[in-house]
Amino acid sequence: MELRNLYGGIRKRDRKQLSSLAVLINHPQRAAIEERVKIIEFFDKHGVKVTKEAFGVGRSTVYRWKKALREGRGRLINLAPQSRKPHRLRIRAVNPLIKGCILEYREAHPKVGQEAIKPYLDNYCKEHGIKPVSIATIGRIISDLKESGELEDSNKRILSWNAKFGTLRYRRIKRQKKLRRKGYVPQGAGDLVQIDSITHFAAGIKKYLITAVDVNTRFAFACAYPSLSSLAARDFMGKLLMVTPFKIEHIQTDNGHEFEKYFREYVAENKIVHYNTYPKHPQSNGYIERFNRTIQEQYVHNNEHRLDDLNDFNRGLMDYLIWYNTEKPHRGLHLQTPLDYWIKSSFANSKKSHMYRYRTCVCTPPKKSVR
Repeated sequence: MELRNLYGGIRKRDRKQLSSLAVLINHPQRAAIEERVKIIEFFDKHGVKVTKEAFGVGRSTVYRWKKALREGRGRLINLAPQSRKPHRLRIRAVNPLIKGCILEYREAHPKVGQEAIKPYLDNYCKEHGIKPVSIATIGRIISDLKESGELEDSNKRILSWNAKFGTLRYRRIKRQKKLRRKGYVPQGAGDLVQIDSITHFAAGIKKYLITAVDVNTRFAFACAYPSLSSLAARDFMGKLLMVTPFKIEHIQTDNGHEFEKYFREYVAENKIVHYNTYPKHPQSNGYIERFNRTIQEQYVHNNEHRLDDLNDFNRGLMDYLIWYNTEKPHRGLHLQTPLDYWIKSSFANSKKSHMYRYRTCVCTPPKKSVR
């Protein structure tokens, strides 16, 4: 596009930086800038009357755009539309009686929604001769009360004992910000291991399994525990680090209580990045969810009678996992076993022996004697 008449009043030495739209290739408002350039050229060629009929743009608007170009030394980015947000925003005016009613009702009935508050508030407004508000307005008032700290949800406070005065008081819970996976894509073995837990009922008794699977190689591990706690999850993580033939860099779990406290401390000690899935979104942990179904169908349901003795159950589980990782072909791995797939992908260009997968210990070669 030719921009001959855009830069009137701009020094010639400054025009060298201005003459192309190439700098706007990735600009989010490129279309609007090009349209304004087109209008300015049309204005210089055909005059005010025709421009207003064709584009609906008056003289003062075109001069304002030209002034922006001159002040910016002709940089076309200065033609980008500015934000139309008002400098002074309207402040929401809320009747203090309505605000107090909502606050009182919400404290008496924690976590109740605006739909449930609406009938009670309408009766309250009728009694006091106040104009009632809509359900959406009630929701906005609740949000404002939360932001100002006047309203605290019950799940964000816990009762604690004040030893100094011998009284109970509410203490606000400091929530830890959890790390999400977002756009991270694993590339190799150990880059991302998904971990989850299974609750199994057998003869009216609960038993728990903690499971893990590597996203890249499908290498899997599991262990049964009598209870589900962060100590059990920490013990599982230690065993997982021992049995995996590769180094684990990242793990991903749901937001269960078993993956807190001692588990987080152990993971941090081993310098492993811990991702959490979004609440109520098991699709984020798709690989481990599929493995949980497989292990229940192929082993757990067929060995429920062994759950009374967890040591016996876990011995059988280890035999199953050896078969799963070293003998079972996986469609997702082009009918290879997880261990074979890892060996071929990790040692394709190495000089290690094909018998490496059967190695049971790490041995250093004997030192040559010096005569």
